Amino acid sequence: MKIIYLHQYFKFPSEAGGTRSFDLATGFIALGHNLDIVTSTSDEKYKSNKLWTRIEKKGLKVHYIYLPYRNDMAYLHRSIVFFKFLFFSTFKLISLKGDLVLATSTPLTIGIPALIKKWIIKTPFIFETRDIWPEVVIAIGAVNNKILKKALYLLESLIYKNASAIVPLSVDMKQSIILRYPKLAKKPIIVIENISEINRFQNGYSKKISMLNKLIGFQPRFTVLYAGTFGHVNGLDYVIKFANKLINLDPTIVFILIGDGAQKKTVEQNAIDSEILNKNVFILDSIPKEDLPQLYFECNMGSSFVTPIKELWANSANKFFDTLAAGRPILINHKGWQKEVINKENIGYVLPDVISDSSVTDFIIYSHKKSLIAKQEENALNVAKESYATETAIIKYNKIFKNIY
Repeated sequence: MKIIYLHQYFKFPSEAGGTRSFDLATGFIALGHNLDIVTSTSDEKYKSNKLWTRIEKKGLKVHYIYLPYRNDMAYLHRSIVFFKFLFFSTFKLISLKGDLVLATSTPLTIGIPALIKKWIIKTPFIFETRDIWPEVVIAIGAVNNKILKKALYLLESLIYKNASAIVPLSVDMKQSIILRYPKLAKKPIIVIENISEINRFQNGYSKKISMLNKLIGFQPRFTVLYAGTFGHVNGLDYVIKFANKLINLDPTIVFILIGDGAQKKTVEQNAIDSEILNKNVFILDSIPKEDLPQLYFECNMGSSFVTPIKELWANSANKFFDTLAAGRPILINHKGWQKEVINKENIGYVLPDVISDSSVTDFIIYSHKKSLIAKQEENALNVAKESYATETAIIKYNKIFKNIY
């Protein structure tokens, strides 16, 4: 089957960012499918007089358009980049021959080129929703105009209605879709969570080196790693508040925050103001995905945080699955399906959304429970293998392909 994979932020493991699309795409090729990937890039080596640059790498045919993008851009600037990609990728999609389009958000507008190709050329498409957009952006207050809200919900329903299948990345996302659009209950809505790249995280580190020592100058007693975006929805001010309470009670617990985003400077300034930066909070630049296994190996826990808004509980962040693949317990601060899995499988620790003195003390006690943490490490890797392995996701997707084509 010839599949056109539409993802605005496709990344190879040598780059910083999530590699779900790369891992799925290489898995599809291994099953005998033919793939064209349509994406954008901020890498200046693809800046040229040509609108699109085509490369072949690791068996993938990738079509790049140079559209510089950073998470710290103003919302309007980011929106302009979204719509530029929407416009140019629509024509690229129409020009490419394929049996099926797989369009993965965010943003929601990624579904428009696939929708237009279906209307013009009758090519079916699968819509993969990585978060419930626009529900989330409306919930956080990024969109307040009533007319724009209605237009976004109309676009969402139009994309879902025309998709041959919908792939939400969590059960909570699926429930949200069905609750808001009951008529979709008869359409194939198959949950395929974000993936745990077990081979990469179990074989991508060395016991002979110390990345932590190189980055911060010492090896803490207990290290919590956050490797992801510093965005409005991630709520990393929570970590600063928690670490501020923690430092006077147990300074041997350290948070390593790695990544980029619109809120990074704010988070860093809050850490400076709290006098904890480079003490029990270290804020570092993004690193390539292929370097993350070493860092997870040297840390005691992975983590994922969100702003206390219910709509964000449905998230399926890479951080959760990377942590499990690395065989480390996961730390979160919200309810929803992840909390249920953590408690059921005993694979981590759930902090309350409101920090109290007792919650800080309880976490300190937890950090000293070596036998419990060792058991959670074992459980985490088992859950990754049994439920979230890359191979599992590829098999689920291939079944969808066969049902459509």
